[in-house]
Amino acid sequence: MTARMGAGPLRRLVVLRHAKSAWPPGVPDHERPLAPRGLRDAPEAGRALAENDCLPDLALCSTAVRARQTWELAAAQWGTPPPVRRDPRLYAADVPDLLAAVHEVSPEVETLLLVGHNPGLEDLVLELAGDSLDDTLDEVRTKFPTSAIAVLAWHGTTWRRLVPGTALLTSVIVPRGRKGGGKRG
Repeated sequence: MTARMGAGPLRRLVVLRHAKSAWPPGVPDHERPLAPRGLRDAPEAGRALAENDCLPDLALCSTAVRARQTWELAAAQWGTPPPVRRDPRLYAADVPDLLAAVHEVSPEVETLLLVGHNPGLEDLVLELAGDSLDDTLDEVRTKFPTSAIAVLAWHGTTWRRLVPGTALLTSVIVPRGRKGGGKRG
């Protein structure tokens, strides 16, 4: 299968799975915070986005605590973070829910960051990608771990035109912070 690149500007959908979360007893799933590893990995995800020239024009973020913390720690690594919209539909979302949120994004946004959860994010990447560079699709099929970043590129005049099979998966990044302060080793 090959991604169909149509008319319009190059757009990128950057998908970030929230960092590793904790499982405190008695805490509802939506309120679960990041675990110590997640607190290290989330800033590393922000640095990886900057280093790979994937800074967004807009971020859509799940309202779950772990997703919001991931966004805040990642965005703190940039000089001026973009606007963020916290969208309750992104919590426990499936592909149609995720696509509905993406389709509402203004055409002025060329790079969109989506911060959310599995299995929805992994399913979204696999459904949108008509093709990939190297073996990145196989990587996502095997595992899309916490803090993973997938970058999908496509041409379109509006976000509504992003449909299954039309994007190219250009990269998958799995940033990890070290215990001694979250720097790359």
